[in-house]
Amino acid sequence: MDLPWWLPFGEVPEIDGEELYDRLQEAAAPVVIDVRTSLEFSYGHIEGAVNVPITDLKSRLASLKLKKNHPVVAICLSGHRSIPAIRLFEEAGMKEACQLQGGMLAWQYAGLPTVKPGENE
Repeated sequence: MDLPWWLPFGEVPEIDGEELYDRLQEAAAPVVIDVRTSLEFSYGHIEGAVNVPITDLKSRLASLKLKKNHPVVAICLSGHRSIPAIRLFEEAGMKEACQLQGGMLAWQYAGLPTVKPGENE
């Protein structure tokens, strides 16, 4: 039986919300890929995040034009869907790929800022 590639399993490198927030203020800020559904994304996301649902990520990866030596952070709701995203980034040669620890739930719990489509972007 062939299982979908995007099933969440295993451990991947992580970054906590506070550290990510700080790094997003830097000139060489990481690229943030939000792998939640577009509906979830519309409820609030990290400013500047690119929404690519996990089920579409493999087919859209090349169009993202991510640089292999530039940090990329995958985000989902709770830190499960972003696991296969990190595996995919690593397979594509991304040397600095990690997921947001605890996902958007942890980000929001920490009181970090979110925007909705059309706000501040």
